[in-house]
Amino acid sequence: MSGRRLLVTGGAGFIGSNFVRHVLAQHPADTVTVLDKLTYAGNRETLRDLEGDRRFRFVQGDIADAEAAGPLAAQCDVVVNFAAESHVDRSIVEPTAFLQTNVIGTQVLLDAARRVTPRPPLFVQISTDEVYGSTTGAPFTEESPLSPNSPYAASKTAADLLVRAYATTFGLPVVITRSSNNYGPYQYPEKFIPLAITNALRDEPIPLYGDGQHVRDWLHVEDNCRAIDQVINRARSRPGRPAEVFNIGGGEGAEVPNRRVLEAILDVLGKPASLIRPVPDRPGHDRRYALSAARLQQACGWRPARRFDEGLRATVEWYRTHESWWRPLKGQAALHWLPAGKP
Repeated sequence: MSGRRLLVTGGAGFIGSNFVRHVLAQHPADTVTVLDKLTYAGNRETLRDLEGDRRFRFVQGDIADAEAAGPLAAQCDVVVNFAAESHVDRSIVEPTAFLQTNVIGTQVLLDAARRVTPRPPLFVQISTDEVYGSTTGAPFTEESPLSPNSPYAASKTAADLLVRAYATTFGLPVVITRSSNNYGPYQYPEKFIPLAITNALRDEPIPLYGDGQHVRDWLHVEDNCRAIDQVINRARSRPGRPAEVFNIGGGEGAEVPNRRVLEAILDVLGKPASLIRPVPDRPGHDRRYALSAARLQQACGWRPARRFDEGLRATVEWYRTHESWWRPLKGQAALHWLPAGKP
């Protein structure tokens, strides 16, 4: 297969920037254009080392701006839409921004893709396990009902349904990936794991919601990028198929309560458990996420390569040795710890 021309939206963010690096490292014939608005969580420094690569181009712009998105979509074979407001706490405080980017932005980008002639690009929607809500039973499959419980999750659910509708109504080739909680290098320090690591490195308290027994299915970002890459290649080799959805989960040993995650981080850093500071639970806090990636494994042969304990140690070490990247962001990373029951 010849080199791919990819438009990666939100490519200056956490998962997007890791995906750009994965593509450029694994596919020498590919070219990548990043479209990113550079909001607080989009960091140009994350991509600075790629600027000398002739296969890489950066464009600052908004996916909700048709004049910016349209020409770029026309120049690519694949649109990979990572662009999103993604922090649940912020969605509770300011849901409008999430609707604007995650719903309207996705719709504008879909329109830009479907208008490309004679052959529109493959549209890859990067979604989340949070669209399924919380589970007390078996892991979610792609057939599980969508039951979002936060404004963030609701906005991603709406975007997924728009993507499906554009495939059915306009014949746009699409695929949707829904991954569990990602962790790894370049994650903005307001998120749970990098917040804990960077606070612990500075001997500052680490906030923990409620009883700390909320369970997440942890997936190393490099495993997610590899899965997305394989899904893209599969979709391009099988044109004309209806919209497909693939869950991407962390696998065996990846479901871990939040308190245990913090304890593991503190153990790696040799810091005391007294740094953990319980705070009131947030409204609508999902108790457990769990994903089955059986469909992806059967279709692409994909399995996660990193066990959570190994990946967490590597992530702690990355933040320990990349203080110059996260320290300037730390003052901006304000979590919205809300009184219980008061959105």
